[in-house]
Amino acid sequence: MSGFVEKPEPIQVPGLVHLHTGKVRELYRNETGDLVMVASDRMSAYDWVLPTEIPDKGRILTQLSLWWFDRLSDLVPNHVLSTELPAGAPADWAGRTLICKSLQMVPVECVARGYLTGSGLAEYNETRTVCGLALPEGLTDGSELPGPIFTPATKAAVGEHDENVSYEEVARQVGADTAARLRQATLAVYARGRDIARERGIILADTKFEFGFDGDELVLADEVLTADSSRFWPADQWQPGRAQPSYDKQFVRDWLTSAESGWDRKSEQPPPALPQQVVDATRAKYVEAYERLTGTSWS
Repeated sequence: MSGFVEKPEPIQVPGLVHLHTGKVRELYRNETGDLVMVASDRMSAYDWVLPTEIPDKGRILTQLSLWWFDRLSDLVPNHVLSTELPAGAPADWAGRTLICKSLQMVPVECVARGYLTGSGLAEYNETRTVCGLALPEGLTDGSELPGPIFTPATKAAVGEHDENVSYEEVARQVGADTAARLRQATLAVYARGRDIARERGIILADTKFEFGFDGDELVLADEVLTADSSRFWPADQWQPGRAQPSYDKQFVRDWLTSAESGWDRKSEQPPPALPQQVVDATRAKYVEAYERLTGTSWS
C-alpha cells in the first residue's frame, strides 16, 4: 500500500475543469481545450506522497523546465504554449503554472542512463543487464557506462512503482516506429542535457522524459531535467563504488529510512511528517541545482 498520506482537495477555478491530481502536479483543462499544469510543493518518496511540502519546489521545477525547454527546442518541440496565469487563478499559482498543448501521451517513461545507480544497478547486480541491455563486468554504484542507454519503464499510477521494461516490449506496446523515435529523442535530449550540466560542474547521471503526439509530431511534455526527474551529482565529488552526493530528495530518503523517523518502509503505514531541518536542507539542494545550472540567483 502507498499513495498520498493526505490527498489534497484540488482548487476549483472558474473556467477550468480539474482532470487529475498527480504526485506533484494538478492538471486542468481550460475552455479552449488546452491543459493547465500547476506544480505543487509536494514531495514524494518510496511511492508515497508525503504530508510535508518543500517551499518553492513547484516554482523551481517549473522555471528550470522552462530554462531547459529553451535549450532543447532545436532537438524536439515541447508542449508549452504560455506561462500566463489563467483568469481567476490564485496568486500562488504564479511561476508554477504552464498552459500546454493537449497531446496524445505515450504511456512510457523514457529513461536515459549515463551512469549506473538506482534500479539499473539493482538489475545489473542480478543479471549484468539493464532493461535487457548487456553491460560489461566490473561496474559498480556510480560507474559511468560505456555510452548512454535507453532504459524505458511502464508508467505507474500514483502509489505504484514504474517497472523497467525492454525496448522490445515498448515496441510491442506502441509500435516499432514510435519506439525508435522515443529512443532517438530520449538519447539526444539526454546528451544535450549532460553536456550543458557538465560545463557547470554537474553530472547528469540519469533522467526520465515523457512524450506525446501532436498529430504526427513527437513532443516533449511534463517536466524536463529537473531534480525531481533526474539524478544530478556534483562532478567534483563523483566516486564510483558508493552512493553519490546528489541534488535531489536524498535528504528526505535518508531521513525516512533512518531510526530517527521510526518508519518501517516495508510496512503499510504511511511515512511521518518531515522535520524542519530536512525540509530546509532539501529546499537548499533544489535551489542550488537551479542556480548552478542556470547561472542565475533564485531569490
